[in-house]
This record gives sequence, C-alpha cells and structure tokens, in this order.
Amino acid sequence: MNVLVIGSGGREHAITWKIRQSPKCEKVYCAPGNAGIAQLAELVPIKANDIDGLLTFAAEHAVDLTIVGPEQPLTEGIVDRFEERRLKIFGPTRAAAALEGSKVFAKGFMQKYGIPTSNFRTFGAQQRFDAERFINESPVPIVVKASGLAAGKGVVVCETKEEALDAVATMMEQNAFGDAGKEIVIEEFLAGEEASLFAITDGKEFVTLTPAQDHKRIFDNDLGKNTGGMGAYAPAPAMTADVIETVKQTIIEPTLLGMAKEGSPFKGCLYVGLMLTATGPKVIEYNCRFGDPETQVVLPLLGDDLLELMASAADGKLKNNVNFHSGTAVCVVISSGGYPDKYETGKKIIGLNTARHEQDVLVFHAGTRRSSEDVVTDGGRVLGITATGPAGDLEQTVDKAYRAVERITFDGAYYRSDIGRKGIERLKQLHSMENP
Repeated sequence: MNVLVIGSGGREHAITWKIRQSPKCEKVYCAPGNAGIAQLAELVPIKANDIDGLLTFAAEHAVDLTIVGPEQPLTEGIVDRFEERRLKIFGPTRAAAALEGSKVFAKGFMQKYGIPTSNFRTFGAQQRFDAERFINESPVPIVVKASGLAAGKGVVVCETKEEALDAVATMMEQNAFGDAGKEIVIEEFLAGEEASLFAITDGKEFVTLTPAQDHKRIFDNDLGKNTGGMGAYAPAPAMTADVIETVKQTIIEPTLLGMAKEGSPFKGCLYVGLMLTATGPKVIEYNCRFGDPETQVVLPLLGDDLLELMASAADGKLKNNVNFHSGTAVCVVISSGGYPDKYETGKKIIGLNTARHEQDVLVFHAGTRRSSEDVVTDGGRVLGITATGPAGDLEQTVDKAYRAVERITFDGAYYRSDIGRKGIERLKQLHSMENP
C-alpha cells in the first residue's frame, strides 16, 4: 500500500513509525511532516489544511490510504472530499467531526442520547451577559470552554467567579481564540482522575486501544495554563477492566449509535476524554482523531498491524479484536520556553542521536525542521521522548524516559518533571490494597 499521512506533529511521527512496521506498507508520504518523520517517509510540501492540494497529490500518486492526523482538515471536510473522489481515507466526515469541532454540538448530543457528562449551559455570541449571570449564580470551581477548535488551549478551569468572568471576556470580547470562542460552554467542574481512551471504528464495530493519561497543564502538579499536552503514560491504572467495560457500554456504544441515528456515522478514531468521578466515568470531551501525546504511548503498546486496522475501518470491515504488548510506556514532551504563550523557534537541538540510541527509547519529533546540517526547533512542543518498560513497573519506565530527556537540550528547552507520577501513586495504592 502507498500511504499518505497528513500532519507534522509527534502524533503523526508515531503513526508513521507504526505503519512502517506493516508488511503491507510499500511507500509512505507525509504532508508536511517534520525532521523526524523525514527519516521514515517522503515529505510533501503541502499544508495539512490544503485539502485541494492533498486531494490532487493522493490521486496523482496512487495513494491507497490517507491517514489524517490533525483535527482541522477533518472538521473542514477532507474525508467528504476524498470519498467523493473514491479515495480511501481514515477519519470521520465533516458532520461526524463536529463532535470535536463544536463543543456546543457535542454537549447537546450527549444530553440527547443520555451519555454521562457534566452539567452545562451553552451561550452564543450575543449572550455574554447571560453567561456572566450564569457564572454569578453557579458554584466554583467552574469550567469555561471555547466551543470551536483551539489547539487544546480553549479550556479554562476557574477557581473563582472572577477567573470565570475573565475567561468569558477573553473568549467573547477579546477574541483570543477567534471564531472558536464565539460560542462557549460553561460547565460544572468534575472531580476525579482524567483518562483518555481511543476507539478505532468503522461506524458500527469498534476496538479500544490501551487507556492513557495525558498531562495538559504546563507546570508540575497540574498548575498553569492548558497546553496541547506535556506528556502521557499508558496504561492508566485507574482504567481497570471494569471501568473500560463501563465506558464501552455507557459512552462509546451510545455515541456510535447516536451518530448513526443523526445520519453521520463516525468512522476513524474516536478519542474519549474521561473524568473518572465518584459516580462513574463521564465525558470531558470528544476528539475526532488520535490524541497527542497519548498516541506516542498507546501505539508502542499495540501488538497489531495499525495499517491493516485503519484500512479495515475505512472499508467498513473492522475486525473486532486487537492484540497488545504487555508493558508500560511514558512520553515526556520537551517544549520551547514560553509555550503555550509566545516562544522562539530556530534553536539548534543537541543530543538527538545520543537519546535515540538509548534502549527502549523512541524520539518522536513534534515541532522540528532541518536547517543545513542541524535539526532545529519549529514549534511550541518540540519533541516527545517515549520510553517503554515492563508491565506494572511504571516507575522504571518513567526513570528511563527522563534519563533520555536529560541527554537532549536546546536554548530554552522546558519539560515537566512529574509525568507519570499520578500513575505510580495509583499503582502503589492498588498494591497496598491487594497486600494489606
């Protein structure tokens, strides 16, 4: 198969790395890619949201399967366009991708089909004062979300009413997120532990991958602003077999059935962002594609052929069993200083080869490019350093990841030092309960 991967981040590097392992993989193109992906695929200088350019390229280069990494082209209808031309593509249609593209739609959908989520209200562009009144009448903490796409940064957890009012003003008056903030969702704060679960689906059948836990905040101890994700680990110990089964029955199955009833069957990767509350798992958010950086820990634990899995889902013929490697995986994101706010690029990265040759370590590039003989920074999140280790020993895998991280540097490099700590603590709790 000739494959086209769309995107330029760590998620796309991980996907490219995994599909290259398939015996069915003949040639991989990546548009636009990055310096790391260039070692595995032929880079194509077409932007991820240039749907016309991507369509022309896929048709002219006999691409057998196109895999869409980022959300923007999905919400803009790339799947619809490819399917009109009878070109096979992995991902949901524009209407189905509204589960991520519009939080207002997603919350209304969950309410309609009885899918557990937080209590909420939605507000349009002309309802700012209604939103402020709702905040003043609600308990805190409270969560304010831009309805549209905001690269993972459009969610503000507000400890006080003043913070919530500021968040509304930032979104609706100052247009910090552009059109994405013209509609907002204000919802109750859910207490519990977060987890992410991916379901690969052909619209009817689905398989779930290893559950992971993301770290969204920029600073240790989940402090500071939300980012696209500063690290992840898998499996998430809080996602026991019973919890996963509950999520399948109360969330994933009703979501797929509901989208089919709405006339927009969901094919591709359904990402369910969960809060494990005292009353059961609830949906924080849907994504219409693989998450980043969770993909960088989930795919190394996948024992099956990812390319075959994606192709069968795109064909509507998904097999409903999947194999996994027993083990743990940890990804630590190294970002540019200043991210998620203003940051500089073009910084020379030192130590890539040293880290890459560490045993059981993968270096996934996110925001990089080649400049003459050097690899330099080219984004807010620059690298994802993934280590794999034995099942049940998350602590050893965390240590391995950080040893590799310490071998890499560039001017202004920043990373969290506590990725996986919550998982280690949860495993210790479970062990003490089993061995009182």
